[in-house]
Amino acid sequence: MMTAQQVMSTYQAMESLTAQMVGAAEASDWDQLAELEQRCAAHVQTLKNHAADLPMSGEHRVAKIQIIRKLLDDDRKIRDLTMPWMAHLSAMIGSTRSQSRLVNTYGAV
Repeated sequence: MMTAQQVMSTYQAMESLTAQMVGAAEASDWDQLAELEQRCAAHVQTLKNHAADLPMSGEHRVAKIQIIRKLLDDDRKIRDLTMPWMAHLSAMIGSTRSQSRLVNTYGAV
């Protein structure tokens, strides 16, 4: 079981990571974004495993809520930045599949 301070430190680490993730997404550094996301996911798992039922005092609860709001805001920013790239990637994959089907059906030119 984690202490309230350990929980808050974990949330603060996640806040820092998601801010870095926004920067990576803005720079189109997808490898860095993926690495940071894995680190953040590890913190989420730690909280799930060790702090799911930990009661928080008023002060910690307020700070936790503020951090969660920031995490959600950063998540929205990341999605806004990655969705166009994901759509482009999906279109490229679809085009490659179509080309492969044409080659398989009609042979190479």
